[in-house]
Amino acid sequence: MQKIHTAIKRRLGLSRRRSHYYFFHFGTKKRRPKTFKTEKAANEWAIKNGLKPEQYALKKVKKEKRFQVVRAIQSNK
Repeated sequence: MQKIHTAIKRRLGLSRRRSHYYFFHFGTKKRRPKTFKTEKAANEWAIKNGLKPEQYALKKVKKEKRFQVVRAIQSNK
């Protein structure tokens, strides 16, 4: 990426020494799975997003301190 002139950095409020790639390419953020502190919050989110209780399961993540909603695999029987 081409270097940015100091006056432009001041105008945009950018730091002097860091790379500014992500400032100009804001759509490149890596998506992470959504996690919840409590089972109640995870279940409420799943219901709000149209998942029925048989369509998802809760998985313990982040050193078993948080919960993640995982979609259940549907069988074609």
